[in-house]
Amino acid sequence: MNPQDSSVNGAAPKAQSQSTQADPNARTTILPPTYDEFPDEKKARRRDDWIAIANFHPGWFAANMGTGITAILLERLPFQFPGLHYIAVAIFILNIALFTLFLAISIVRYGLWPEKFKQMLAHPAHSMMLGTFPMGFATIINLTVFICVPMWGDWAATMAWIMWWIDAAVSIFTCYYVPFVLTTVHPAKLETMTAAWLLPIVAPVVAAASGGVVAEVLPNDSHAMLTVIFCYIMWGSAVPFAMVIIVIYFQRLALHKVVPSAVIVTYLESSCLRRTLIFVSLAVQSEVLSPLAGEIFYAVGVFIALVMWGFGLVWLWFAAASFARGPFPFNLGWWAFTFPIGVFTTACTLFGKEFNSVVFNIIGTILSVCVTLLWIMVFGFTIWKSCTKELFRL
Repeated sequence: MNPQDSSVNGAAPKAQSQSTQADPNARTTILPPTYDEFPDEKKARRRDDWIAIANFHPGWFAANMGTGITAILLERLPFQFPGLHYIAVAIFILNIALFTLFLAISIVRYGLWPEKFKQMLAHPAHSMMLGTFPMGFATIINLTVFICVPMWGDWAATMAWIMWWIDAAVSIFTCYYVPFVLTTVHPAKLETMTAAWLLPIVAPVVAAASGGVVAEVLPNDSHAMLTVIFCYIMWGSAVPFAMVIIVIYFQRLALHKVVPSAVIVTYLESSCLRRTLIFVSLAVQSEVLSPLAGEIFYAVGVFIALVMWGFGLVWLWFAAASFARGPFPFNLGWWAFTFPIGVFTTACTLFGKEFNSVVFNIIGTILSVCVTLLWIMVFGFTIWKSCTKELFRL
């Protein structure tokens, strides 16, 4: 057998082996062995589809994060208008469809090529994106509480609770396992560090915030209390860890300056804006505790939420100032700043509700419009780049 025929892409195996040895972290594209040549356009398109599946990675679930937070903002907007609820429901359905599609592609990918899962875990960038899966799923859980529970009742709340436990388990796995791989497998350097290191670590924080939302509608008080307690444990296991990473990240910025334009869109991940949500959302759940404990948890939660919201403003300024330095290319990382800004905006609307503040409501509404427009732009670019296959190229 001619050695050149053993290569699906027509390249010599020796050259391909040398390329793989040169970069152990490089992703290799494994194509179906049934096509050696593609003489017509139809087979070429099928080949491109298989390449897209082979090159799929967890970072695509960031689209669920951005889409889900947009639907949440529209559903919880302080100033509602007729039809806005149905727009939020439509985006919610779209988010479920995207999540199902991405999950199905992932199952096919790892089912056909199981070795790609190990390659993904060993990849210094794609392994960090594992945190987008539970965070994207958390937006679906929240919208299930906001939209489905009022229509369908207690059984929908129980369904959301079961979904939340799955999300919490995956979040804990990413928070504990991925950083361990980072310290034992990845050839990490300070100058190559990005804020994407925070993605697997803050996943339990997002899950904890969703747990507070779910606990509010649970018909069983003991289940609600268990959920709230577990949420605080998850928050405690993730937030101090994330603070350590933020310190290292600021050192990286101070010593090696602003990150390259291709990854600058992950800047906002270091703002930990999403943390502001958990304190307010869990404070609302304080009624499942004793009255005295509830008041204490509520007061402490709101206080820390305001502090963290102010801390998020600092990193929001860093990100905005960095963006103003020049243009940056489109990539899936654009979704990484849609979600934290959305969570920051959600915190504004929650502050407006808790404090009965018109100022926070107005700020939240303005930011909600900005996030929605940003989502439309990023979603449009994603569709465009997907059709041209640019997002699936190595």
